[in-house]
Amino acid sequence: MTYFAVLYTYNPDSEKVAEVRTVHREFIANLHAEGKIVGSGPFVDGDGGALIVIKLEEGSNLVDAETLMNNDPFHVENVLDNRVIRSWNPVTKDF
Repeated sequence: MTYFAVLYTYNPDSEKVAEVRTVHREFIANLHAEGKIVGSGPFVDGDGGALIVIKLEEGSNLVDAETLMNNDPFHVENVLDNRVIRSWNPVTKDF
């Protein structure tokens, strides 16, 4: 499998984020059910943002990860301040 870390930055007090959160979480839950999400969740430091770890078929690349995450309602509805997707090589893992 090929892994990617997806870092979202957003304003935790944004009304638009709150409005879109439910459909964003449904999107994430569906990807998890498909086995494409290893873990996902917001940072708890109060600054906003989240980490999503996705796994795709061996040989997948950043374009594949971006294409998948372009369907996230947070991205579609333009509520993110920033999104960074990076290839990730987990040296140790429990998943």
